[in-house]
Amino acid sequence: MEAALFGLMQAVLFGLLVGGVYALAGSGLTLIFGVMRIVNLAHGALLIAGAFLTYSICTATGLDPFATIPVVGVVLFGLGRLIHKLVVQRAERGGEGTIILSTLALAMILEGITILIWGHEPHTVATSYARASIRLGDLVFPTAQVYGSACALALLAALYVVLNHTWLGIAVRAATANPQGAELVGIRVERVNVAAFAFGVALTGAAGSILAVLSPFTPDSGDQWIGLGLAIVVLGGMGSLGGALIGALVLGVAETLTATYGSPAWATAMPFAVIVLTLLLRPQGIFGVRVREDVVSA
Repeated sequence: MEAALFGLMQAVLFGLLVGGVYALAGSGLTLIFGVMRIVNLAHGALLIAGAFLTYSICTATGLDPFATIPVVGVVLFGLGRLIHKLVVQRAERGGEGTIILSTLALAMILEGITILIWGHEPHTVATSYARASIRLGDLVFPTAQVYGSACALALLAALYVVLNHTWLGIAVRAATANPQGAELVGIRVERVNVAAFAFGVALTGAAGSILAVLSPFTPDSGDQWIGLGLAIVVLGGMGSLGGALIGALVLGVAETLTATYGSPAWATAMPFAVIVLTLLLRPQGIFGVRVREDVVSA
């Protein structure tokens, strides 16, 4: 009995560590949807681009991969601004369907560029603590996973501070709640959209830097991460960063328990099962708000 309880505790705590990284991976997608109401299907490809950029920097300089996060974040921020100007801004004229198709096409282009530069082979970022572990009593956790989760939660805390205690955060929340009202009080909603999109892509790149340490990745790994990101957004509530955090933790624990007591193959299906069950049982997600159909139709 005690051994079973200990195993359950180990699995749940490890799942929370995994969920912390998942929360950062889904935060960029959530932020962009919350502000602009668009689904960025290039999210997974951008995350893998951040992972490969970290790999190249570490290979060339020998830096610790976590030290590359600021550089990767700045590069992806610039890339996000460029994507918004060249792709999103133009696609918005055609409506939501055009945006979805445009970001899907962008994901394919990014994957092709990644293959041309780095090839098809799996890549990993080697660290001195790759095989090390941290003990908390009888509980054992991989050092890299602990560091990655700590970095992810620190970045999420920084995002919370920016959104709640800076002028940019106030502008973002105002533009999200009421774009027309925000324009009337002098907030340039278009500029807010650009900043939100660029910050969302930067957060995605930072998540890629962390994930590069935790598992091997290939150019087509983005397909897995877009599915995971959508599961987090749907479970937490479309556009809710707090909901995305809770949803990511729930998903991390669910995956770990499935892999521990079931099969690792089943764990890979968890994000898609979460999407289906959430849409059936609670379409608005954990922290989402149900919209009245008569208001929508009006």
